[in-house]
This record gives sequence, C-alpha cells and structure tokens, in this order.
Amino acid sequence: MRLLVLGGSGFVGRAVVDDAVARGWTVTTFNRGLRGLRGGAPVAGVETLHGDRLDPASLSVLSGREWDAVVDTWSGIPRAVRDSARVLRGRVGTYAYVSSRSVYAPPVPPGADESAPVLPSSPDAEDGDYGAQKAGGELAALQAFGDDALIARAGLILGPYEDVGRLPWWLARAARGGPMLAPGPSALPIQYIDARDIAAWLVSCVAAGTGGVVNTVSRPGYATMGSLLDAVVTVTGGAATLRWVDPEPILAAGVVPWNDLPVWIPPGHEFETLGLHSADASRAEAAGLRPRPIENTVADTWAWLRSIGGVAPQRPDRPPVGLDPDVEAAILATQPR
Repeated sequence: MRLLVLGGSGFVGRAVVDDAVARGWTVTTFNRGLRGLRGGAPVAGVETLHGDRLDPASLSVLSGREWDAVVDTWSGIPRAVRDSARVLRGRVGTYAYVSSRSVYAPPVPPGADESAPVLPSSPDAEDGDYGAQKAGGELAALQAFGDDALIARAGLILGPYEDVGRLPWWLARAARGGPMLAPGPSALPIQYIDARDIAAWLVSCVAAGTGGVVNTVSRPGYATMGSLLDAVVTVTGGAATLRWVDPEPILAAGVVPWNDLPVWIPPGHEFETLGLHSADASRAEAAGLRPRPIENTVADTWAWLRSIGGVAPQRPDRPPVGLDPDVEAAILATQPR
C-alpha cells in the first residue's frame, strides 16, 4: 500500500506513520517541515514533502502523484482540507480525515451516536472555533470523496508523542510527589483513545476501503478517573499520594474542568453537554477499533516522556493545561486529612 499522510509530524500523524511503516507500506508525508517530528526522531524510509496547505500553490508537489489512501490530520480552517482533497480526488482511494467529537452541537445527549447534529460550518470557512473548523473539514472531505471518505471523530486522545499536554501534565504532577489533588468522584467514567490505537484502526480501514463517519473512542466507562490516576501514580514510582476531593470545593476555587484538571468533567457541569465522555462508540467497535488498557497508555507515555527529558512538546495552537500548584495546595488545605 502507498499511503500519503497530510501532517505526520506529531502525535496521531506520527502514530499513523509508525503503524504504516511497520506494515511495510510505502509512506509519504506532506507538511510544512517547520518543527520536525515533535518529540521523536524521523522515521527511516519515509518520503517527506514540504508545503504550506494554506497556500494552494504548495499543493502542486502532490499533483501527478497517486497513492492508495490518504490520512489527513489537519486542525485549522477547512479550506486546507478542501484544497488538498480537490487536488487528490481521483488519484487516491480512501480519504481519511481525523476529525473530532467537538463537531457535535451541544447539548449532546448521553449515548449520542454519529447521527447527532453537528455545528454549522462550510468547506470554505476562513474562521470559527475548533469544533466548527473540524466540521468544515469533514464537509470538505465528504464533498470531494463522498462514500470514499472516512471521517474519524476522535474524542480524548492520549499516548506517546502527545502535544496537547493532558496526560503529560498528570504524569509530571505525580512525579513531583506529595499530596496530589484527585478530582472526584474516582468512579467517574471517562472515554479516550490511545493515538496508536486510532492510528492502527485508520490504517486498517483505509486498507479495506472503509468509509463513513465513526466516533473513534473507547466505550463510555472503559476507564475512570480512578483507574487513570492510579496508573499515573504507579508508573511514576508512587511518590504522590492521591487525595480525592469532591467537585464542589474544586469548582468553588475557580478551577476549570478539562483545562486546569485535564480529562476531568464532573457530573452536572456544563461541559457535560459537550458529550466528551458519553459517546456511543459501537460503530467503531464493530469496525475493529480495539483500545488498549489505560495502564498501558499511561506506562508508555511515561516511558516516552522520560526518554525526551520529561518535557512534552506543546502544540502552538493550544494553550497549556494544568493546575497552579498554589491553587492545588489551597484546595487540599481545606480538606480533612
């Protein structure tokens, strides 16, 4: 198989490249080449093409070429997907676009599947928030490829090479040791997917010519805040002691779920209406998506972090996440020991 990865320099794109190369595929990446492979060395044997997708003239390097499939990881204004898909139409088989569950229009009911309403957008949009831009990217891929487009609506993505900072922040915090704020309840269900698992699924799907729209996450409750943080403390050596705190005092301190305390969305919070931990993932499971245990994801991410000196790369288009240590200490000080 000949695979073109639009992106391929970090996180999911890097995982797709790794998986396809391991299968013996011929892989080409197309990106700006400004940052290299964030958090990792170049992959041997991969052809690298450079260009700016916001400049249509840059896409000329793709003209006259053919691939069996393409995986597009673009996050930004939709016309980049529109222009790339138009250039590649008729010269690739399946066009897989890594989208997001942020495309769904809130409130998203628990258990919503792929038929839930999405945010209004356009393939020609020049602005919009993250969810609207991803929705426009979906429309662009579908407009060009129709049934040959695979739209992977990922949820929370974790694993090695993460460049958003969620799991790396929790690992760094646990490695610092001492009493560690654990936002309750510990049994709170979470949904996620390891970047390597969505990558393997994408590569298998494009090999099979699979199209359609799919929520590519684990089933609801596949992991919990408790299982996540227990694994974080264990792999970092047990220097931290979890102090479980109910949501009320945490929220009263001005802590923003998901951002200040990554992954966490407490019951009844307005962020629940985004449906980030409650998607129906039966279509993905039926199509062969097999998430690995949270303990494996955590351990491998910690091993990767240690291999690069403990500081994870940070995407320039995303704000840093994590809780101020002084705020954490102030909240813990109000709790009984």
